Amino acid sequence: MVLPERLARFNRVVTNRVTKPFADKLPGFGVIVHRGRKSGREFRTPLNVFRTDDGFVVALTYGPDADWVRNVLAAGGAEVITRGRKYRVRDPELVHDESRRPMPPGVRQFLGLVGVTDFLVLKRE
Repeated sequence: MVLPERLARFNRVVTNRVTKPFADKLPGFGVIVHRGRKSGREFRTPLNVFRTDDGFVVALTYGPDADWVRNVLAAGGAEVITRGRKYRVRDPELVHDESRRPMPPGVRQFLGLVGVTDFLVLKRE
């Protein structure tokens, strides 16, 4: 189960506007900078992002069909801004993992409660 579309709309309109000013500075948060597939317009989407040995992983709480995910996949990469640093990322890979191994333990438990099993893995350049 992914989070409902209603909640996604609310987050786009309200939560994202509130979190954008600090999402690129706090641990566990980040902003992904990507281009629209059709418009070519730049978008900045606040996310929960976690470091891996060679990049980052993002839990797809709204599923793999979210526009930002499709944009990153189509472009083959994006930029991630986290803890005040900007990283170019490449080779986006959708991963389905029912055990939620890519996530830190506390986050893994929360994602289990809401049924998130899809992730986007990004490698740093």
